[in-house]
Amino acid sequence: MYALPLGDDARLAPLEPWHAQEFLAHINRARPLVDPWIPWATFSTDLASATAVLQRYADRQAADTGRIHGIRLDGVLVGGVMFPHFDAASGVCEIGCWLEEAGQGRGLVTRACRALIDWAFTERGMSRIEWVASTHNARSIAVARRLGMTREGIMRQRTPYRGERLDCEMWSLLAEERPLPERAPDDGTDVTDKAELDRLTTEFLGAFTNTGGRRPHVGVIREVFIPEGMIVSNVGGKPVVYDLEAFIEPRQRMLTDGTLTEFCEWEVGERTEIFGTVAHRFSEYRKTGVMDGERFEGTGHKTTQFVRTPDGWRMSSLAWDDMDRGA
Repeated sequence: MYALPLGDDARLAPLEPWHAQEFLAHINRARPLVDPWIPWATFSTDLASATAVLQRYADRQAADTGRIHGIRLDGVLVGGVMFPHFDAASGVCEIGCWLEEAGQGRGLVTRACRALIDWAFTERGMSRIEWVASTHNARSIAVARRLGMTREGIMRQRTPYRGERLDCEMWSLLAEERPLPERAPDDGTDVTDKAELDRLTTEFLGAFTNTGGRRPHVGVIREVFIPEGMIVSNVGGKPVVYDLEAFIEPRQRMLTDGTLTEFCEWEVGERTEIFGTVAHRFSEYRKTGVMDGERFEGTGHKTTQFVRTPDGWRMSSLAWDDMDRGA
C-alpha cells in the first residue's frame, strides 16, 4: 500500500473497509471533537457501522465519486481527509477533514489537504474545489483560510445534526488560484517550529472573525504576542504605531457594536525564515466583511517578527499594508 509522507513522522494513506477496527478506535477518541462536524462520526459507534462508513467510501472510489484517506502519526491513526463529493464530469469536488487531539498543532491536516488539492487539479484536471464548514467550526474554517480559499457566503440550515439544522459556510478554490506546492524546509528548519509559527499566525488572523454570529476574540492577541509587542499600520505609507492595548480596544469595539460585521481575514501565501530563536514571516492575505452596511473585499501584505521565549514562540512585531485602499 502506498503512503505519502507529511513530515513530522506522519503519513497519508487510503482508508479501506479492512481498517474498520482501527478506524473505530480512532473515532472513539476523536468523537468529542469531531461529532458535531462530521456526520458519520455520529453513526460510527460499533464495528459494523464503522465498516459501513468505509465501505461507502470504497464504493464511491470505485465509481470515481469520492475518496477517504487517513493520517497516521507514528503509525497511529489520528485523523484524515476525504473527497465527500467528486464529480470529474463537471470538474467540481469537495474536500473535508477531521483530526483527533493527538494530531493537532502540527499542520498535518493542511498538508494533507494540499496533497489532495494538488492531485485534483494536476492529475484530474478539476476546475473548482469546495469546502463546507459549520459556521461554528472555527478549526475547519481556519484550514480553509490557510489553503488560500475564498469565502463565498453562508448556506442557511444546510446540515442536519441531532434534530436541528446547522448553518454552513461555503469556501472554494479555483484551478487558477491554486497556490504553489508547499516545499519541505531545506535549511535545517525544525518543522515543529514552522507549525507553531503557522498556529500563531492563524490565531492572530482568526481573532477578528465575527462571521455567522461568532464573537471575535481580539484579546487572544495578548497571548500570541510578547507583552512589549508592537503593531504598525502602514496603509498609504503613513505609519501608525500601536502597543497591544491601543490596538485591541478599538477593534474589539468595532467588531461587536455592529460597525464591522461578517468580517474574516485569512492568509493566502507566506514565506517564513527561522534563524535560531528569531523568525520572520512575509504574508499575503485576503479579507471580506460589511462595514457600515456596505460589503467590501480587500487584500494586503503583513510582515511579522517572532522570538522564541521560555514559554515558546511569540510574535514581537507586525506591520501591514492594504493593497486595496478602498477597503
